[in-house]
Amino acid sequence: MRLKDKVAFISGAGGPMGLAIARRMAEEGAHLVMTDISGSRLDAAVAEIEALPGGHGKVLARRASVIVQTEAANLCAEALQTFGRVDVLVNVVGGIADKVFYRPFLEISEARWAGTFDVNLSGTRYLTRGLAPAMLANRYGRIVNIASVDFAGEWGHADYSASKAAVVSLTKVLAMEFAPHVTVNCIAPGIINTRAADAMDPEKRAELKNRNLLKRLGEPIDVAHAALFLGCDEAAFITGEVMSVSGGIWPGL
Repeated sequence: MRLKDKVAFISGAGGPMGLAIARRMAEEGAHLVMTDISGSRLDAAVAEIEALPGGHGKVLARRASVIVQTEAANLCAEALQTFGRVDVLVNVVGGIADKVFYRPFLEISEARWAGTFDVNLSGTRYLTRGLAPAMLANRYGRIVNIASVDFAGEWGHADYSASKAAVVSLTKVLAMEFAPHVTVNCIAPGIINTRAADAMDPEKRAELKNRNLLKRLGEPIDVAHAALFLGCDEAAFITGEVMSVSGGIWPGL
């Protein structure tokens, strides 16, 4: 029960990765604030949490788009009013604003570029702004951001790589600014077995699988274990770090 009586806020909690993180933290005793842009996905995720054997903490679930400032601010305010504090924030929301994952830089539209930066940065920015002041006042907090190993560069991902590099940079800045009582760390997954991976070209999916040392796709639970570690007191002396969960791939050209 490493998070017993702690309050954990997870964005994107209706998706495979967010749900895995929420479930893992609930299993360790946390109360949850869960949000997702899809109400139906969120309802299904909450039902799964409520079905956990051995019970679970309290759950506050709200459909919202965390990349919309007012919706994110209202959700943060409700979470603080309901629980009195948030101890752990996991910023999961991210992606690519295009049905085609890989496009050369010269073919990336203005809409895709702006949309990809928005989805990968705005939610993290708004939720952190909404919750960090209370963490600092309470002299306790754990913030975990989700980037990608692509932050160091990947062909066809100029927008995605640049936006995830911004997440990494923001993580390091916030680790300095929020020290010494609030830690801020980042997870950089490789390819994870989610709907996005299912939608990939099969040859590209096989290539990414074979590039890592363990020769398999990552599973959402692999990221969840890392998020749990960084969100609990076992990681109390770790801040400003980027943890690769990628089967042995480390970003580098």
